[in-house]
Amino acid sequence: MLKTVFKGVVTASVASLLAFSAHAADVIKLGAVAPKSGPLAGGATVTQWPNVELWSKQVNARGGLNVGGKKMMIEVIEYDDKTNPGEHIKAAQRLAEVDKVDFIVAPYGTGFNLAAAPIYAKYNYPHIAVSAISDKMPELTARYDNLFFTLGNTTSFTESVIDILDDMRAAGTIGNRVAMVNVADAFGIELAEAARPRLEEAGYDIVYDKSYPLGTPDLSPIIKGAKDSNPDAFIAWSYPPDTFGLTEQAIIQDLDVKMYYTAVATCFPAFGGKFGSKIDGVFGAGGVNQDSAKIQEYFKAHKEVTGKVADGWASANTYASLEILGQAIEGAGTIDRATVTQYIKDNSFDTIMGTISFDNQISNKYWTVGQWQGGKFRGVKSSQMDGAAPIVAKDGWK
Repeated sequence: MLKTVFKGVVTASVASLLAFSAHAADVIKLGAVAPKSGPLAGGATVTQWPNVELWSKQVNARGGLNVGGKKMMIEVIEYDDKTNPGEHIKAAQRLAEVDKVDFIVAPYGTGFNLAAAPIYAKYNYPHIAVSAISDKMPELTARYDNLFFTLGNTTSFTESVIDILDDMRAAGTIGNRVAMVNVADAFGIELAEAARPRLEEAGYDIVYDKSYPLGTPDLSPIIKGAKDSNPDAFIAWSYPPDTFGLTEQAIIQDLDVKMYYTAVATCFPAFGGKFGSKIDGVFGAGGVNQDSAKIQEYFKAHKEVTGKVADGWASANTYASLEILGQAIEGAGTIDRATVTQYIKDNSFDTIMGTISFDNQISNKYWTVGQWQGGKFRGVKSSQMDGAAPIVAKDGWK
């Protein structure tokens, strides 16, 4: 298990560091557990870790959080869960019992958020699940008083994709034949199960339906099977490694469909960097309003502070979840976790994604579908978000 302790200070003299150490009581310990190795490490390296670094450095650069009139700096303690739920739970327990952290950043990925929910509830940590999509949210929030969801539910994501299919079919751009694949993880399984009956009800023929294990190294048979089914549209409920692998094979094998959708990591800068203009018109999960002044300011700070380019969806959502946590700590005027949790329930928060509040611990404000347009991943479908871009036509893999 890899452990990294990061103080989150932008610049400091020797004297200020000594003063910082001498006033350990004025420190908020923030735990973070996510993949640094294993199949989901690439996604967490883009979405999770840089935003923990960015937010903590920004807070410390302005003197810390104001907690009841006392400024408190952020100390980050990190563990690698190796893309293993058991490792994640052990690390979270260590953070609670050995490191005695005040708060913990939510896990990366739907399956990890669901698996770790009991351990976060046991220690009463506010659990702002920023990278989790599920139709089980009402059931989960009823069970776990500390659990919040910000990213949307399975139904909204599948219905947004079907809305796009409907519009394209009505325009005569596509027919009824859909090829659908999914990663065999909680995220992919639940989305595929939700999409099947909805596609059939909407009059689509699912001509190819295949799942594959997380970390599958060779996805060429999946794309070959999809292409052989002669689809009008291709939908993949995918995670980062397979989003890249499927698209690479789709280009190599010339899976020429007018509607091509992959899920997580379609928004990644590396996706655009790898495939360039070939992916113009490609759809993916999430999105942002690229024209928002707050988003532009966030993108700029992200690059300046972390040296990395933020993705076009979950990066901003992860940062917003930390904004919510920070504002709740300051608003509650304490680091008592139960009080902070209640404050999150009762209040609205000003974030780079707009004003966010929770109804029964669930936010109803989020992007569902984005599209690559002219080198930018723009939000095109959402729940209650402003600034959706009009959809553009995909013209092969040029």
